[in-house]
Amino acid sequence: MKKLSVVVPVYFNQETLEALHAQLQELTTHLPDDVVLEFVFVDDGSADDSRAILRAMAARDKRVRLVFLSRNFGSFTAILAGLNYASGDCTAIISADLQDPPGMIPQMYGRWLAGDKTVMAVRAKREDSWGARLFSSMAYSLLRRMALPTMPKGGFDFVLIDRQVKGVLIRTGERNTSLMGLIVWAGFRQSQIPYTRRERAGGKSRWNFGKKLKYLIDSLLAFSYVPIRLMSAVGIIIGSAGFLYALVLIVMRLFQTFDVPGWTALMVVTLVLFGFLFLSLGIIGEYLWRTLDESRSRPVFIVEETVGIERGTGAGVREDIPAT
Repeated sequence: MKKLSVVVPVYFNQETLEALHAQLQELTTHLPDDVVLEFVFVDDGSADDSRAILRAMAARDKRVRLVFLSRNFGSFTAILAGLNYASGDCTAIISADLQDPPGMIPQMYGRWLAGDKTVMAVRAKREDSWGARLFSSMAYSLLRRMALPTMPKGGFDFVLIDRQVKGVLIRTGERNTSLMGLIVWAGFRQSQIPYTRRERAGGKSRWNFGKKLKYLIDSLLAFSYVPIRLMSAVGIIIGSAGFLYALVLIVMRLFQTFDVPGWTALMVVTLVLFGFLFLSLGIIGEYLWRTLDESRSRPVFIVEETVGIERGTGAGVREDIPAT
């Protein structure tokens, strides 16, 4: 018998949970008879009726496992919490908003049976707004150039991973990082399946511009030394140019008298240099903050309650686990 876990992070998804559960139940008819399914829903501090709907689902379907976090920790951390409790030989990760089709999971499972440790459902097309498509295209292009050359061009959030890959993610347990970036970084045998990402079926997306920007910054700083190296290179160029210009001024002053250029040029140079200086300090501060955050002894996530999960079944991420 093979066990397939499906991890679903939930945050204000009351409109789509029932429909998603119904589509997940249909997977039984498309998977081999020897496959046992497990659905791990992780509520990431929702303030709508998501928790009540999840409890009702767990009462009807014994394959449903529930993990309630004490507050909103973010989508990637919620997924990590779900992976911590998923017990399958392989695990699919899918969002709760129905933009990714659960019907692809059997095809992804087939790739896993063929030997692929990571099967990524890659967004070939998106039924999103032009602004979202533009930002996504620019962000993933930047990631591919500066941090993760093997990141799919369209990016991915929908993926199936082997137990071995899951173990790597759990042992890493990083904060302020990209979970999908870690999956790409981990290596192993990977494959891609293109699909069209649907328009959101219901509710309002909480994945706003601020969170998207943080995701991009976290990904760049977690997997690339380019920002620091770029600061060094620009600093060397500016310092060298300033030194050469100083030599020119000294030589001119020794051999002839000349008037110093005006105040405007001086202010432009000063503002540019100070602007670069503060930008550099900001980048260094981002790295220092992440170093401080990783050095603390706080748990990666805090579990308020679990349903359908035996105590002690977590896979090892540092967490606070309540008695159930």
